[in-house]
Amino acid sequence: MAPRVMPMDFERFFADQLDRLRAEGRYRVFAELGRHAGAFPRATLHGRGDLRDVTVWCSNDYLGMGQHPAVLAAAEAALRRYGAGAGGTRNISGTNHPLVALERELADLHRKPAALVFGSGFIANDAALSTLAGMVPGAIVYSDALNHASMIAGIRGSRAVKRIFRHNDVRDLRRLMAADDAAAPKIAAFESVYSMDGDVAPIAKLCDVAEEHGALVYLDEVHAVGLYGPRGGGVAEQRGLLDRITVVNGTLAKGFGVIGGYMAGSPALIDAVRSFAPGFIFTTALPPATAAAALASVRHLKVSGVERARHQERAALVKRRLRAANLPVMGAETHIVPVLVGQAELCKKVSDALLDEFGIYIQPINYPTVPRGTERLRITPTPLHTDAMIDDLVGALETLWRRFDLRSAA
Repeated sequence: MAPRVMPMDFERFFADQLDRLRAEGRYRVFAELGRHAGAFPRATLHGRGDLRDVTVWCSNDYLGMGQHPAVLAAAEAALRRYGAGAGGTRNISGTNHPLVALERELADLHRKPAALVFGSGFIANDAALSTLAGMVPGAIVYSDALNHASMIAGIRGSRAVKRIFRHNDVRDLRRLMAADDAAAPKIAAFESVYSMDGDVAPIAKLCDVAEEHGALVYLDEVHAVGLYGPRGGGVAEQRGLLDRITVVNGTLAKGFGVIGGYMAGSPALIDAVRSFAPGFIFTTALPPATAAAALASVRHLKVSGVERARHQERAALVKRRLRAANLPVMGAETHIVPVLVGQAELCKKVSDALLDEFGIYIQPINYPTVPRGTERLRITPTPLHTDAMIDDLVGALETLWRRFDLRSAA
């Protein structure tokens, strides 16, 4: 008689994995917030006993467009006209009129003939890269070492050959491409603004290498759309490079302040993803009210540079003030302002103290989002953060840096 095999204790296994996270100081605790419409970046903190107001300093709603009057009005009007849901996938009754108008607006934003909207930026990258690289026989994908998890997932899902080039390293990309079969179809995939360090890719030089080797250029502009360029088309628009980009990936959830992801490119390429990508085909479409809100945001930022100018001014001021206080601001050249802590447990302690004592909410960023030893507070100033809010932020960080002796730790 065969010995009895004891079944796995799944609950114990999962509990042990969570205990490991807690021991390393990497267990994520979500702050339950109620944003104040019309009063961003103020929010109400729920779930910690009494309700209290806090100032949010880590939102990806970079321009506050999620509460812009034009965006709210468009969502309300569409909700009353079309109802709450999309009613199905794009193929089965879900292709609503605001969504089609949004895709046309996004194609125009990036000077491309066509665009396709997805449920999120993650889905857009995953579906687009897995489909494009997976469809092309013998394709090789060249991926920046710091590409987002959604790009990594899409490339992995394509089962195409993958090469990783050193972050923003043009020579390394050229070396890798030159070493492969010249006839092999090639895809260069990288971001414009990298979300954790806030640095910018050398897009023109990377395009030079891609063009030398006949590669398709896939550019993720998630942290740049709405924020850079004369119409908010991103860094490629700002630098006059849109005609050299094969595929632009973007989001509606950050600079545009709503939710959803998208890609823009040629008609055949977009139609191929529309027709073959499971992540698009089998997902319920964006609801009309959401699409209408995003459409209003894109249209507004195409013609208004006020938000972008104020955003850059606020980000520059915060960096100056933090550096003047000898706080370890990392080398950010964009609107993203990382402050190095360097230890996961300390990073969480500082974040908790900011929230509990000063009413300032900044989520700690730990491994695996960033490498171990580079744990940080990722600060994202918006056009709506006031001078008084900046004073409070800098003062609170100075106090906590002294308390935890973080100058020596950093």
